[in-house]
Amino acid sequence: MAGRDAGTDGMRLLLAEDAEDLGQAIERHLGRGGHVVEWVKSGTDALHLAVSGDFDAVLLDLNLPGESGTRVLESLRARDNPVPVLILTARGEIEDKIRHFQLGADDYLVKPFDLRELDARLAALQRRRFGFSGGKVVVGNLLFDADSRRALVDGRPVELSAREYRLLEYFIVGRGRVLAKEQILDHLVGLDEEIGLNAVELYVSRLRRKLEGASLQIRTIRGLGYVAEEAR
Repeated sequence: MAGRDAGTDGMRLLLAEDAEDLGQAIERHLGRGGHVVEWVKSGTDALHLAVSGDFDAVLLDLNLPGESGTRVLESLRARDNPVPVLILTARGEIEDKIRHFQLGADDYLVKPFDLRELDARLAALQRRRFGFSGGKVVVGNLLFDADSRRALVDGRPVELSAREYRLLEYFIVGRGRVLAKEQILDHLVGLDEEIGLNAVELYVSRLRRKLEGASLQIRTIRGLGYVAEEAR
């Protein structure tokens, strides 16, 4: 179980998953992504930590020993605990989804799933932490509009390809923390695509040129990756 690092700008996540292989894979993947993960294997432990801890989101399996995931969710909402809850389960029936959304779940991901989809779901939850309002975020003179899928600098549209848009979104959601090239590559490509890490440098270079004059700066952290920050 990982402790929180005060210098980490990723999310602090509570993972409640009793399947050893899946739990290890998720913990390892999210850790590489800059997040801090507390992993427990029972509903009882999950509820105790969720109530007493300070988490940015809870990743909650439903079939847990002790308290079920459903019961954990019910208990959290009964306590008016607003922590975002992402359900991870093999139950894909619409009735189960509706029930848990009604109980207060924020999202619902059916197993088996691609870890990149988990990243995307968490990014959507994380937007709340970085000032998204109605799908928009402002960084100085840069307006990023997720609803219309466009970016403007000083009110002027920035022409972005689909992959450049995804890259900008990834930097904005994760701004302030170092993003490794491997993470960026995973975010940009699909399962049927094969491109190398050098392509990441190319896309970052293109995005920097298109954002010239913007308040969002993308810095290279040698040997680690990139960090996007508001220009001072």
